[in-house]
Amino acid sequence: MANKINIFKHFLLSSALFFASTVAFAYEPQDKDYGQNTTENPEPVEHKEHDGKFNAGKMIMEHVSDNHQWHMWGHFSIPLPVILKTDKGIEMFSSARFGHEGNFAYPGKYYTYALEEGQVVVVDDAGINEEATAKVTDFSITKNVASMFITMILMLWVFLSVAKSYTKNPGKAPKGLQSFVEPLIMFVRDDVAKPSIGDKRYQRFMPFLLTVFFFVLFSNYLGLVPFFPGGVNLTGSISVAMVLAGFTLIITFFVANKHYWHHVFAMPGVPIPVLIILTPIEILGLFLRPFVLMIRLFANITAGHIIALAFFSLIFIFGEMNTGLGLGVSLFSLVFTVFMGFLELLVAFLQAYVFTLLSAIYFGSAVDEGHDVHNHVDDHDMARTTH
Repeated sequence: MANKINIFKHFLLSSALFFASTVAFAYEPQDKDYGQNTTENPEPVEHKEHDGKFNAGKMIMEHVSDNHQWHMWGHFSIPLPVILKTDKGIEMFSSARFGHEGNFAYPGKYYTYALEEGQVVVVDDAGINEEATAKVTDFSITKNVASMFITMILMLWVFLSVAKSYTKNPGKAPKGLQSFVEPLIMFVRDDVAKPSIGDKRYQRFMPFLLTVFFFVLFSNYLGLVPFFPGGVNLTGSISVAMVLAGFTLIITFFVANKHYWHHVFAMPGVPIPVLIILTPIEILGLFLRPFVLMIRLFANITAGHIIALAFFSLIFIFGEMNTGLGLGVSLFSLVFTVFMGFLELLVAFLQAYVFTLLSAIYFGSAVDEGHDVHNHVDDHDMARTTH
């Protein structure tokens, strides 16, 4: 029963992480010209020409950023739902209306829409209509959101299967998925939660710590898979990292005790003139902690993808200059890309561990009862220390 309750908590937390992160917008740098009259044409109108040359920057950004389509290979992409809330009503259509490269404008029911740097904008004869665009809210199922669906389903399948195995075989040695998941759960409990929060207080934080650990871990490893349903830079999205760090901040604020807030606003034993300087720094530190969590996860995951893709792009860059040169560079690029792939396997786990550990440390500091302000020591302790 306890296992089922924990699984249900994991489901709720995963769902919260998913729906809170659906505000993530796409990013795909493109140069566009919307000066055509698309409002009177019932079909999408193409407005961009390709020079046929390999664009390394665009390729890298397409892989590390969000998108309204899930690119598979060549000119084949999986279209995703576009859901827009406008001042005139809700519009829903397939992202295939924007074309494979996002280089088409689509005349919808209320406005004509196009993609500008991955964001849906309203266009007219003069170009982008800023006033109308401000009235449009994008709730689309982008690549990152779809990847979160997949991660959530994977987590539910893993943990529900493990819970079912424990129910069927109580007291027996773990096998299959159990032998993979149980050591990780014990690791989070014994090496992260207990030392950081305390033996008597860690239980209440385990659902969140386990959820965020496995969410980041599964997302990172799926991002290393070069084919569907992997290859998505999910935790390398600044919006996703911000939501995860935001949950840590909110939980810290809700569980913090009087001792914690007393040390933030008026640290005991510190002269008032010093508090004038120290208190604003402590308040700033409350928000710097989740900010560091966000930047650490975002930067480390994104950097690994960019470095590997950059070296892989050297093959095509030098290949356009000279075929022989491209073949020569390809050996070095492929070896380094494989090396980065193995390094990313380690980084994927480390980032899940670090994010969970720092969250646990913040929770531990928030619920810590502290010590006596005047450093009083009772007679028993004094006698023990003198012998």
